Amino acid sequence: MPELTDLTLTQASRLMRRRKLSPRELTQAHLTRIEKLNPRLNAYLTVTGDQAMRQAAASEERQTSGRLHGPLDGIPIGLKDLFATRGIRTTAGSKILGDWVPDHDAHVVSRLHAAGAVMLGKLNMHEFAFGVTNVNPIHGPARNPWDPERMTGGSSGGSGAAVAAGLAIAALGSDTGGSIRIPSGMCGIVGLKPTYGRVSRRGAFPLAWSLDHVGPMTKTVEDASLLLHAVAGHDPHDPASADVPTTNLSQGMHTGIKGMRFGLLPFGSSLEPAVAQALGSAQFTLQMLGGTIEEVTFPALEHAAAANTAILMAEAAALHRRWMDERPGDYGADVFNRLAVARLLPASLLVTAQRVRTLVRQQLNEVFTKVDVLLWPSLPIVAPPIAPLGPVPGQLHRDIRVPISRFTPLANLTGVPAISLPCGFSPEGLPIGLQMLAAPWQEATLLRAAYAFEQATEWHNRRPNAL
Repeated sequence: MPELTDLTLTQASRLMRRRKLSPRELTQAHLTRIEKLNPRLNAYLTVTGDQAMRQAAASEERQTSGRLHGPLDGIPIGLKDLFATRGIRTTAGSKILGDWVPDHDAHVVSRLHAAGAVMLGKLNMHEFAFGVTNVNPIHGPARNPWDPERMTGGSSGGSGAAVAAGLAIAALGSDTGGSIRIPSGMCGIVGLKPTYGRVSRRGAFPLAWSLDHVGPMTKTVEDASLLLHAVAGHDPHDPASADVPTTNLSQGMHTGIKGMRFGLLPFGSSLEPAVAQALGSAQFTLQMLGGTIEEVTFPALEHAAAANTAILMAEAAALHRRWMDERPGDYGADVFNRLAVARLLPASLLVTAQRVRTLVRQQLNEVFTKVDVLLWPSLPIVAPPIAPLGPVPGQLHRDIRVPISRFTPLANLTGVPAISLPCGFSPEGLPIGLQMLAAPWQEATLLRAAYAFEQATEWHNRRPNAL
């Protein structure tokens, strides 16, 4: 049997159902690894070891009596630190909320408790989720397990690092412009952003109400499916939550992709060579599995990322207006400067962005009448070194945030489901992510395509060797 902290959610769940693995043993193994590696990786901001062991003991009692709640019972999970947790500090990666101890759980946290999951702690993130690097000036940067001098990506960077390094079997993240898929791509794990409305955001500190999504970050596609099943479902207290069936989220996942139609979105010539090579290899693999691939595009695509940014900035500025006036010095410079710019943007820009959003949705829906799944890189680059985000005197400045988030905002703007999964490694040994998108509510199609590719390759089996 592999090391306990190398187990996937699926493997651990099966072992516990067969009573070949104890929830307490599994939880203690993860807490020991956190104690050893978190000082270097800075993935966790708060570790809830005592609570985790109590939850593991309760799970073990259910295991002994044959009453496990389901596949997540006894599974050690980490939470991005913007999910409210009753009695446990929730900072949203900020100084402003540094002492906030909620009196309630986020909806998804309540669902995880009901499923019997074990909560290991709260994970590092970009301040207020407003960034894609997880270079956090208040709590320090989360560090990439494949090379701790490199970024994890953000804003769910602690979640990506924890899952990749074996500090949690799975984690929950949030995604407003790519914040699940970006760190998943950089850290070599699976990150799934569901359809908008599939998972409640109630109790998750918002960044932009109409763009925020909650989703799983895991070691494998099947793990992502299991975690999605646990947290998905209608929440009448979240106005954006959709009352749609959740029973078929992974239907047909193991049936292969023969005859599936893939569309390759344009990506230009700015991919790093290793990313371009991995993307080409991924296309070949999908064709060998029986899929067909054609290049596709639509006129409004080139405006999607800009429209997403305009909406995100406007909604974030509205949310933070009072704190910016009353506590400006408690923000990091990176986030404060972006919010200050956002407050100056004219209302006409938001109106235009919303019109573009409608056009992009219409044209994307038309594309999905011709293909089942769209392909794109998760990122055009591999994880860059951790470095200041602003200009350094005497050095040519390149804003790394622009290429990092180049391919992810389309799915947020339109609300379609999207997944990032490993598809290769650079010569330096850094992960490369493949992104797939499907039509609204077609998570089953997305998971089927991702699972087929994953099982035909070995990238998901690799573990960081820098630890």
